[in-house]
Amino acid sequence: MQKGSIRVQTENIFPIIKKFLYSEHDIFVRELVSNAVDATQKLKTLSSLGEAKGELGELRIDIKIDKDKKTLTIADRGIGMTAEEVDKYLNQVAFSGAEEFLNKYKGQNENNIIGHFGLGFYSSFMVSDKVEVITKSFKDGAAAVRWECDGSPEFTLEEVEKIERGTDIILHLNNESEEFLDSYKIQSILEKFCRFLPVPIFFEDKQINNTTPAWTKKPADLTTEDYQQFYKDLYPMNEAPLFWIHLNVDYPFNLTGILYFPKIKQSYEIQKDKIQLYSNQVFVTDEVKDIVPEFLMLLQGVIDSPDIPLNVSRSYLQGDPNVRKINSHITKKVADKLEEIFRNDRKSFEEKWESLGLFVKYGMMTDDKFLEKANKFLVMEQAGSEAGKFFTLDEYKLATETLQKNKEGKHVILYTTNPVQQDAYIQAAAAKGYYIVKMETLVDAAFINTMEMKWENVQFTRVDADIVDNLIDKSDSNESVLSKEESEKLKSLFEEQKSALHITVEVKGLSSDTLPVVATRPEFMRRMKDMAAAGGGMMSFYGNMPDEVTLTVNGNHPIYKNILGNEDADTQQKLVRNLADLALLSQDLLKGNDLTSFINRSVELLEGAPKKSPIITL
Repeated sequence: MQKGSIRVQTENIFPIIKKFLYSEHDIFVRELVSNAVDATQKLKTLSSLGEAKGELGELRIDIKIDKDKKTLTIADRGIGMTAEEVDKYLNQVAFSGAEEFLNKYKGQNENNIIGHFGLGFYSSFMVSDKVEVITKSFKDGAAAVRWECDGSPEFTLEEVEKIERGTDIILHLNNESEEFLDSYKIQSILEKFCRFLPVPIFFEDKQINNTTPAWTKKPADLTTEDYQQFYKDLYPMNEAPLFWIHLNVDYPFNLTGILYFPKIKQSYEIQKDKIQLYSNQVFVTDEVKDIVPEFLMLLQGVIDSPDIPLNVSRSYLQGDPNVRKINSHITKKVADKLEEIFRNDRKSFEEKWESLGLFVKYGMMTDDKFLEKANKFLVMEQAGSEAGKFFTLDEYKLATETLQKNKEGKHVILYTTNPVQQDAYIQAAAAKGYYIVKMETLVDAAFINTMEMKWENVQFTRVDADIVDNLIDKSDSNESVLSKEESEKLKSLFEEQKSALHITVEVKGLSSDTLPVVATRPEFMRRMKDMAAAGGGMMSFYGNMPDEVTLTVNGNHPIYKNILGNEDADTQQKLVRNLADLALLSQDLLKGNDLTSFINRSVELLEGAPKKSPIITL
């Protein structure tokens, strides 16, 4: 038996490893299983080169729990090690001076460690009082050896009997880590980190992994059913995806994977961090923001690349040119796929737009290269009676060239954020020949602001931002049939209405079939409040400001002759107040006590205005 000390310059190495090596102790299972896979893959390679003689037999990895002995064993039938190799690989801390390791990384964030020291095996000491390694090399005549260490620099190395080639790592778990004797715990860890490893992995006599997942195969070898089944394997509770993109690049970087566009029916269904990052089929993380462009974080699926630099726990990405190249490649592939679908099957593209629109708009706001391509396939759905009809930006400009260009020469895109609530405004605008499009998703408030800066000569105006005569250009030529005295009297009646809102009243002569009162909210302030409601932050300043509302009184509506001719001042005030409340109701600005008062007042007027208000229970 050989005894000795691991060649380190301090006895602090193992405590530091235990404390700083990994942020999650579960990771040790992945590291040890990954090492076992590497040993197996190396044996396959040597065999193919004729350097490993004889039959390889069944190549598999077995994980076993012994609750009585408090041990967890990871056993492979791979390349194995000789006594000299054990001494070299286990006793020298991956060729790096431990003193350098301690001096450089002690007290720092553990995310910076790897890549320099290759410390995967030593993760076993995070959970163990003692670690045994029993191994036999594939080399002819090599004797099996057992290495043992209790977490101090002291170790023993001796020859033992072992029939099969390969390595068994036996962890004698410490008292704080007895949770890893729970088969459900180990099963869940294996399913998370090892479910797609390329070597069969058995736990409790059951194989837990798929060694040839869909992304490792050629697209030509996969059917639609194969892609959909793989998606179901990844996300068993989700609906079938809209479509997918198969990534397969080997130069100038290695990248494989499948990205799926999920169905998103409502904005609140948006979920990020659903893309899984793998390195040679080993799960790394589902936080891929440095690899995948921000707007594509809404996608789902798998990316696998051995060219992405990782830290010790393989859970955080480091800045690297390959990462930027991969990011750009994924953006281009997604844009090309969307353009292809739009060009080849526009009807299908439009049918999927409810879900696709979120991806496309988000991308156009955050990525100028994507914006350039997306300008060709962004579509906007028309509102009102023509709902279901879609325009690209160029098509909308062409359709509205005559009626919807303002004095500055800008194309005015009229939009609605709520086609049901804003129906009266939509109908009024449509009656003038205007085209109104839907902008009702979570990202649209920010999208509109961003596109006004990025698109040339385009202005967005919400359909209820002003009276219909002013939606394209302001006009002061609306003359009322009322006399000056009547107009001033009518304005004063409306200004008497009490409200927590900041209300401005104007009397104009609109067409007689226009509503008696139209409530509008300034485009800028309403936009800021919408963005505040969606995102908060700096926008919360606007969110706390009172709503500004303009009540445009249509002096040409015949109802006002009757109101002004009514000699009962009380009834006159109630009628005006009701008209104002109806206008505010159309903007969803009548709430609480004001809404209750409106209902009670309406009943009074219908009953002939009794002296006492009836009590209404809502």
